[in-house]
Amino acid sequence: NNRETGQIGPRWEQVRANELTELMEMWEELNLTAAEHYDNLSHVETFMCSGSFSHSALLYTLSVLYIFIFLVGLAANALVVWVNVRSERNRYETHLYILNLAVADLCVMATLPIWVSSLLQQGHWPFGEAICKITHLVFSVNLFSSIFFLTCMSVDRYLSVARFGDASNSRKKKIIRRAICMLVWLLALAASIPDTYFLQAVKMSHSDSIICRPIYPSDSPREWMVGIQLSFIVLGFAIPFPVIAVFYLLLAGAIPPSSDQERRISRKIILTYIVVFLVCWLPYHGVLLVDTLSLLNVLPFNCKLENFLFVALHLTQCFSLVHCCVNPILYNFINRNYRYDLMKAFIFKYSTKTGLAKLIDASHPSETEYSVVAMDNSVPM
Repeated sequence: NNRETGQIGPRWEQVRANELTELMEMWEELNLTAAEHYDNLSHVETFMCSGSFSHSALLYTLSVLYIFIFLVGLAANALVVWVNVRSERNRYETHLYILNLAVADLCVMATLPIWVSSLLQQGHWPFGEAICKITHLVFSVNLFSSIFFLTCMSVDRYLSVARFGDASNSRKKKIIRRAICMLVWLLALAASIPDTYFLQAVKMSHSDSIICRPIYPSDSPREWMVGIQLSFIVLGFAIPFPVIAVFYLLLAGAIPPSSDQERRISRKIILTYIVVFLVCWLPYHGVLLVDTLSLLNVLPFNCKLENFLFVALHLTQCFSLVHCCVNPILYNFINRNYRYDLMKAFIFKYSTKTGLAKLIDASHPSETEYSVVAMDNSVPM
């Protein structure tokens, strides 16, 4: 059942409704007694729902979507990492956040082939418990990191323009940014450990299939599931989105005076940052919240809601990963300085003997000029 996963990683698990053996195992896992039976009947009902859709068709469709996301995300983020590593612009503004963001998105993409392999086998997990834990940990840590780096970037950009626009203390700011990046990775790791700890490769009683899913303590499985899902909602959306929205809106108001057209373009870009994050992540966390409310008996649980949650959790999580493909475009490709670095990397890689690369470098803005241009465009690197 999809409601058992309680994890931020892909939800491939499914329980067939007509298999009473599995139902009895779930009763034991939830520690249900005869006195509790009627209070929990709405939750037991979910295991006896006959699906009104084809699970196989859904899983195969998701496989195709994930493969597409993998190919696009892998190519785009690998290119961003390569260009930023080769670039001499690593001393400018939010370069460090962008590089770490691309690395995080790249690692998320790297786990997708394993999840797709499981999808194509109807949720069967042939890789063992160690790979189950490692893959999920890599996926979760880097997905959290991606969200956290976007949040840090919004704060840093506003402070760089509105508070610390001068080039003084650049060394100190660089050290602070490095420390923040380290803290982000540690926080993402801490947020991912609880659910990963409970993951097991479990053999289904009614078949030879093995699934990768969390098995929470038998005395309070529901409480653990609710707690972990709420932590995902809070850390993945409830805190990051308001921070991103507020600081980018403040940044829009703090853009230095320039031509009206430049200001309009800058504000459209800033608005795009906010809207894209909202569109990609609100559906998944909204559905996850509905799932959590059903676990708390706040919503009356029934077969219709169960089928909705099964489909919605899979589709919205798949859609949320589109953000890993959009990040390179929003934070790199639309920036003219990144396009310069990309052009130089490809076109002028072997042109040093001709002096063409040096000519381009000579015509490029200096560090001071770059800072002014970046601030005017509100897209500092």
